[in-house]
Amino acid sequence: MASVAAWLPFARAAAIGWVPIATHPLPPPPVPKDRRRAEDEKLLINVSGRRFETWRNTLEKYPDSLLGSTEREFFYDEDSREYFFDRDPDIFRHILNYYRTGKLHYPKHECLTGYDEELAFFGILPDVIGDCCYEDYRDRKRENAERLMDDKLSEAGDQSLPQLTDLRQKMWRAFENPHTSTAALVFYYVTGFFIAVSVMANVVETVPCGHRPGRAGTLPCGERYKIVFFCLDTACVMIFTAEYLLRLFAAPDRCKFVRSVMSIIDVVAILPYYIGLGITDNDDVSGAFVTLRVFRVFRIFKFSRHSQGLRILGYTLKSCASELGFLVFSLAMAIIIFATVMFYAEKNEQDTNFTSIPAAFWYTIVTMTTLGYGDMVPGTIAGKIVGGVCSLSGVLVIALPVPVIVSNFSRIYHQNQRADKRKAQRKARLARIRIAKASSGAAFVSKKKAAEARLAAQESGVELDDAGRDEDIFELQHHHLLRCLERTTYKSP
Repeated sequence: MASVAAWLPFARAAAIGWVPIATHPLPPPPVPKDRRRAEDEKLLINVSGRRFETWRNTLEKYPDSLLGSTEREFFYDEDSREYFFDRDPDIFRHILNYYRTGKLHYPKHECLTGYDEELAFFGILPDVIGDCCYEDYRDRKRENAERLMDDKLSEAGDQSLPQLTDLRQKMWRAFENPHTSTAALVFYYVTGFFIAVSVMANVVETVPCGHRPGRAGTLPCGERYKIVFFCLDTACVMIFTAEYLLRLFAAPDRCKFVRSVMSIIDVVAILPYYIGLGITDNDDVSGAFVTLRVFRVFRIFKFSRHSQGLRILGYTLKSCASELGFLVFSLAMAIIIFATVMFYAEKNEQDTNFTSIPAAFWYTIVTMTTLGYGDMVPGTIAGKIVGGVCSLSGVLVIALPVPVIVSNFSRIYHQNQRADKRKAQRKARLARIRIAKASSGAAFVSKKKAAEARLAAQESGVELDDAGRDEDIFELQHHHLLRCLERTTYKSP
């Protein structure tokens, strides 16, 4: 013990460069006998050619796992005197680190499914992942589950299509994926063109086009060129009606199609036209149905069929329903509170616009959303202070849920991008399989006929050529493999 203490000053001085390092090695540090364990030994673990060394006691910290229990002896190699595992060595590094430190980390660059399989093989639960990595692991797990659910739903939809007739099946696939054929692509662009024309006509018909004859005021283009806009609206409605009826005819589940959001939008967009046809100008109830023309603006939502961004925005709003509800609820509470305080702060002011608490709602809404029209302005010092606090509170209340909505939009957008990429990859793979199958199809038919002829000859007692028989078996297995790949890759449209 004294010799070690004598070496310590020199070792510390050599470490910082005060004196040269000694040529003789330092004596080993003393280890008390009570700390030594006779059963502790160094184990060598070979994972797919990469060797890891650790202590037995390190592995036995977790006896419920594979390496910590006696089950590891099934993987012991007597010749090399090591434990051999035919697993992923990169992921095993993190598993062994869990035995050493008690903290399991998730490598972001590794495949989630492969990581879970390695943990399941070594008997480690994913719940022990450290707090530093658990959020990333949970997000990847959720994205993977959503991706698998989308693939399952798409496969379920494809499996339901063969139950339809060939015409309905082709029509529905053309409506859902316009790039399947030239006719579907033409119909896709024609409907998009008429949607744009309908929306533009709805806007242009309100533009002033001269003065009213014998009356004050301007005459809108919709009344001046009534016949032109009526014919244009009729053409657009005919296209929309034909599209809706064709989709209804080709839908796999018509009841589900009628209840869908896009179907309701289509009906609301074309319904005012047919109601207007049955109402005359002299009818007393015609004024009540004039307001139905405002529903023509819903035709702009038909663009969501043609725009992936609009669909992603709709999915984002749907997934952020709780955050949007929190935003509306918090805004409503703040509006009521500040409107009440503002009313009592401006109550004794002459010619004030804050005549009641509901009248102050408009001021608090405009202030909290940072619009500031200036039509209602507080006159007292207390009212100005309340207005300033109201504007700052509005900024905070609105800014808090916005990052959550943005992150959800980014997540859904990337999911759709990955889904489109997977569909393109499956389509390309299916094309390659079909090319390989077509090139070997003719040869396979001839080889099959030759095999049948040789089989018949064998039954009659004639000896067969072994080389030819092996070639036929190879061709048969090759063709069978191509068919299996085609079935498991993607159903042909």
